Amino acid sequence: MSSTRSTGDSPIVIVGAGLAGLWCALNLAPRRVVLLTGAPRHHASSSAWAQGGIAAALGPGDSPAAHALDTVAAGAGLVDGTVARALAEAAPGEVAALARAGVPFERGTDGGWLLSREAAHRHARVARVGGDGAGAAIVSALTRRIASCSHIDVLAGSAGTGLLRNAHGACVGVLVEDAHGVRTTLRADAVVLATGGLGGLYAVSTNPGANQGQGLAWAARMGARIRDPEFVQFHPTAMNVGRSPAPLATEALRGEGARLIDRHGQRFMTALHPDGELAPRDVVARAVHRQHRAGGAWLDARPLGPTLPARFPAVFEACRAAGLDPRRAPIPIAPAAHYHMGGVATDLAGRTDVSGLRVIGEAACTGVHGANRLASNSLLEAVVMARRAAEDLRAARRPRTRGELDIVVARALPEPALARLRDAMQRDAGVERDRRGLLRLIDELDQLQHDNGPTDALLAARMVADCALARSESRGAHARSDHPNRAPVARHADWAWDGRTGRVAVSASSNPIQPEPHA
Repeated sequence: MSSTRSTGDSPIVIVGAGLAGLWCALNLAPRRVVLLTGAPRHHASSSAWAQGGIAAALGPGDSPAAHALDTVAAGAGLVDGTVARALAEAAPGEVAALARAGVPFERGTDGGWLLSREAAHRHARVARVGGDGAGAAIVSALTRRIASCSHIDVLAGSAGTGLLRNAHGACVGVLVEDAHGVRTTLRADAVVLATGGLGGLYAVSTNPGANQGQGLAWAARMGARIRDPEFVQFHPTAMNVGRSPAPLATEALRGEGARLIDRHGQRFMTALHPDGELAPRDVVARAVHRQHRAGGAWLDARPLGPTLPARFPAVFEACRAAGLDPRRAPIPIAPAAHYHMGGVATDLAGRTDVSGLRVIGEAACTGVHGANRLASNSLLEAVVMARRAAEDLRAARRPRTRGELDIVVARALPEPALARLRDAMQRDAGVERDRRGLLRLIDELDQLQHDNGPTDALLAARMVADCALARSESRGAHARSDHPNRAPVARHADWAWDGRTGRVAVSASSNPIQPEPHA
């Protein structure tokens, strides 16, 4: 493990080494950075597992305005149109910058981008690597770049286990635990949380199990607002092969002609949505969920023919490991917790309500995903936020971080209790919810906290449950079987925790941002 250099200034500390954390660290030069990669057993990141790629208007006939319109349309009334436009306008430049950093995006013989079309996109605009290996390739390329950067100290195997707060309520550092369990305090000019989502709170997920909403819990204890945590996106085509995390059958397969079929071998999406298999993810996830409960659902990739192993090697290898040959038989599928649209309320530069604390990537809620993330906008948001946060931090005046400290310590949930939590979240806060199940879930969370004390996972789960109960409508990824209709006004849910009293407040505010009128 490398150690921080002894200099007169405090570093910027980044917690998390997925795409957002890596790209932020690289773009912070020449500012001194300490990058915490996480405990060795929790070293995987969702970024490295991402298959599809990065959405950007790179193809003929496409434009950032069209990309923004698709983003707004997918988000079911809760996307901030101004943020969507800013994200879409930044996208081509970020993809080009990643290519210059060594990411081997696919190109045609003419040197142009090879692009995939995914659900709810009107154009093919997903830049990919090796068919379904974008996440791993991007993280690998950036990790190699960081190894040669003198401004970055990587504390490999070290995890953030708490935040440091001064008397004014500002975040001024991180409590760090190394691979040997030794804890030290690390002062910082600013702390950037790039800790990922909360898919690890669910029994069936495509995420690393360690992703349990830690960043949300830490920020909430510091006084930050959490926005729209009830919106958990379920990927409709996780492989139903008895593995956890569930292997993912990328949406790009459907973009290339794979079909969703029921137990009788019949397509079912064509009768439910004009876009069929490329309908918005929430629509497809609910349809697959209902077919799964009725006897099973499958992804038929046989139309892709013998080229499938070369075009989608990660999917083919996952099938092979499960004893399946997708060239000859359909792949059994079921929805799995995949991406968290909610998170710590921020702007596109990661600013939170707490001085000195930035949150970027999946742990943040910028307003660009709304109630239903547009496919492949997640890696894009991570790089745009990372760059903007880095640029803003480089230009910011350095704070005074001395004085008395309060340590806001994180706590883990024991494995048996975590298994109970995951089962309860899967059952009652899954693809479809209702009041009875959500009240049962809250009772279970209260009991788990009584038995185990307050933990990050329980606090993050409570955010989801409280706001899902308060949202008595169905909108985007939040489906209430007892309230199947969408409310006439789109409203955000803001969740806040009072550390002195232990009380939780859930409030609602309407979304004032209108989509751009024309592409």
